[in-house]
Amino acid sequence: MNRQTTDQLPALLTVPRAAELLGISRASAYRYAASGELPVRRLGGRVYVVTARLLAMIEETAAA
Repeated sequence: MNRQTTDQLPALLTVPRAAELLGISRASAYRYAASGELPVRRLGGRVYVVTARLLAMIEETAAA
């Protein structure tokens, strides 16, 4: 993911969109969200991934 792409992302992502960005399946993303491994917010019965926290996790993993 390049900087230009990340600057254009909304503050919250749907779980399927986060899965696409991470290169994992939707089912895996929902499992990670349920287990707390993905930073999520629940709004109106829907689950969203917090973009800033997800990007921080990705950068942290890449640096390790």
